[in-house]
Amino acid sequence: MDLLFTLLFAFGLLLVSVFRGVSIAYPLLCTLVLLSGVLLRRGFPLSTLLKFGWQGSCKATPVFSILLLIGAVTSTWMAAGTVPAIVYYGIQWIHPQTFILAAFLLTSLVSWLIGTSFGAAGTIGLALMIMAKGSQVNPHLLAGAVIAGAYWGDRCSPMSSSAHLIAAMTHTKLYSNIKHMLYSGWLPLGISVLLYWGYSWLTPVQTEDWLSTELDRCFHLEAWALLPAGLILGLALLRVPAFRSMLLSIGMAIGLAVFGQGYSLGQVIQFAIWGFELEIDTPIQSILLGGGMLSMARVCGIVLISTTIAGILSGTQSLQIIERWLRPLRSRGHIFLGTMLVSGATSAFGCSQTIAILLTDQLMRDRYEDQLTAADLAIDLENTAVVIAPLIPWNIAGLVPATVLMTDWRFIPYAFYLYLVPVCVLLQLWQLPFRRSSSSPKS
Repeated sequence: MDLLFTLLFAFGLLLVSVFRGVSIAYPLLCTLVLLSGVLLRRGFPLSTLLKFGWQGSCKATPVFSILLLIGAVTSTWMAAGTVPAIVYYGIQWIHPQTFILAAFLLTSLVSWLIGTSFGAAGTIGLALMIMAKGSQVNPHLLAGAVIAGAYWGDRCSPMSSSAHLIAAMTHTKLYSNIKHMLYSGWLPLGISVLLYWGYSWLTPVQTEDWLSTELDRCFHLEAWALLPAGLILGLALLRVPAFRSMLLSIGMAIGLAVFGQGYSLGQVIQFAIWGFELEIDTPIQSILLGGGMLSMARVCGIVLISTTIAGILSGTQSLQIIERWLRPLRSRGHIFLGTMLVSGATSAFGCSQTIAILLTDQLMRDRYEDQLTAADLAIDLENTAVVIAPLIPWNIAGLVPATVLMTDWRFIPYAFYLYLVPVCVLLQLWQLPFRRSSSSPKS
């Protein structure tokens, strides 16, 4: 009971921090201290807790590298003129009354190609947000469309790390899982398209002529400025890992910034670390800025603390009580609902999509092994943990792209696709009689 009260108190602190605008690093640190105190009182040695925490934090290492690269991609693309060029040409091609729908579809396409929601939000998503600066559109609405699109691609892409993780954990085939994801996701996608189309007509995004003029004055916007974006998309089609693609794109962007835009190598390296900032006096100075690896330092700290907490919870089996609550679940709809609820809890306390997937798999695996199949577990994880994690305000799945897009948790009500996926699947499964899936043999 003491552990339950601690977790509920921690949840309350996280909610307060979100609504008060306080960094969630502080309530997470408080949670880590309180949780450690409770477990020490239960008899766990400090050395054991440190070991579990270390094991959990080690899982954050791949995330750190991706986060830092995203910060560098954003700032070097700005210096190379890539983001300005996307904005410049996008203003001319995207119709004001289809802007929000276009934001959802374009981000979906880019995310599907490169396999990372963070990368899509930090490239095409950021460019779309800059295009809409100065218009009357709600920035949280636009950010919601961008982030929803980013996770459509992240969920269905053959390049997606979450798709590979789930296939590996459940011992299922990646492309078979993607086929089932597309089948279960067509209805949420269709409804999302209709909603964003409606919002586009109700709130057209009128881009300003002065923005194009200023971009043309401050940058060389020839077609070669788009090469870093073309490179990362081309490498994605060749199935080159996203980490390597981003590194190569950063290298090309640095070359274009030096030889094409006239920056010195030292300036571009400084931009990559500290973030981009225009040095000339222009109205777009306050619009076209940001990125840099240090901009992701706070998020890296949150990832480190959250994975440490998750490691302790997992290692001490503190969440086993949830498994007892799940034992009565029998029907297909009830098991999916249980997976939804567990995914919400693990997304809240794990604070990352990866931890949510791992903990949900750990807690729900017995229910699927007893009654369903590995394929059922894989698709249910894709339809719950993958899309629910970004809906938790302090989870880095939503926090990182929101930070990159210069918005906050208020994008969540407009990320329609993310909550339509689990809701639509639940409605489809709820009335079905229990039956074992024939998509794969029982694991």
